[in-house]
Amino acid sequence: MFTGIIRSLGKVKGIEKEGTNLHFTIGTELSKELNIDESVSHNGTCLTVVSKTDTEYVVTAIQETLEKTNLSDLKVGDTVNLERAMVSGARLDGHIVQGHVDLTGTCTSVEEKDGSWHFSFEYPPNEDLVLVDKGSICLNGVSLTVVDPTMHQFSVAIIPYTYEHTTFKHLKPGHRVNLEFDVLGKYIAKYMKAYMPHFSK
Repeated sequence: MFTGIIRSLGKVKGIEKEGTNLHFTIGTELSKELNIDESVSHNGTCLTVVSKTDTEYVVTAIQETLEKTNLSDLKVGDTVNLERAMVSGARLDGHIVQGHVDLTGTCTSVEEKDGSWHFSFEYPPNEDLVLVDKGSICLNGVSLTVVDPTMHQFSVAIIPYTYEHTTFKHLKPGHRVNLEFDVLGKYIAKYMKAYMPHFSK
């Protein structure tokens, strides 16, 4: 379980293919604090640490993960957003994030507005994935507030601190992003669809 508050950035130091799996070596100062078998969010995708040193660690992404996320787009030298699992009893600064990416979206525009940035995205319509204005979305691991959502697109506003301390500063139109929708909204949509059939009509 995560909160969508990025604590560190990692750099992809190596990518090794084994069958349909990809092993990613991630360089970060966070590595010395990690444990083997620990879950870490990488651009919003929960992956398990399988080996480590004080300066880098290795995680493995299976085929299903690669198909549902943008991790297959990563290249050596790329930067990823990192977050360790939340600690029970600590402040929930973002929102409840599982690290289970629902689908990928595409950045459609980036606009600077007097020191902040306005990013727009689109994604394949899905009646099980609901967005509400001023609700929450996890985008590449970052907990953000939804602006002007429709059934297949939305926007977010990024403050300078978030822009500088996450991968948003590298995000351009056409880039794929990982999207995890609010788990509460997903449960409500599933319930309404199952018990109120007319809801989806």
